Amino acid sequence: MKTFMAKAEDIKMNRKWFVLDAEGKVLGKLAVEAAKILRGKHRPNFTPHVDTGDHVIVINASKIRLTGKKLQDKKYIRHSGYPGGLKTVDYGTLLKTRPELAVEKAIVGMLPHNKLGADMARKLKVYKDAEHPHQAQKPEAWQWQTIGKEE
Repeated sequence: MKTFMAKAEDIKMNRKWFVLDAEGKVLGKLAVEAAKILRGKHRPNFTPHVDTGDHVIVINASKIRLTGKKLQDKKYIRHSGYPGGLKTVDYGTLLKTRPELAVEKAIVGMLPHNKLGADMARKLKVYKDAEHPHQAQKPEAWQWQTIGKEE
């Protein structure tokens, strides 16, 4: 029996759109689910070197949760490239000002760090409120599979 390998042209026509509601969800657990969908690991025809994933719309990013003392301790760090250009922002401030960025960084960080991962990241749309402009794509609500204890 030969191993099935998906081809890029077969996948492009079958992509779906899924909506993930971030209200009350823990940031890391939401990021794992979104990365799994973007990568295509929820499909039976998953192939590691081909982008077999679907589109993901994350809504209510401003209502995401962080556990423990991460609001004060966890930092978002970036550097301009110039001497003294290090900028740090704690996640409490980041979630108040730009919650979409916090969610997007968590999800993109779980994707491959190459061109394939960049193609997957382009299929991610994050919105801070419940409204999104993708109704024409007929997105489906993602069914969360809870394993173990309920949050």
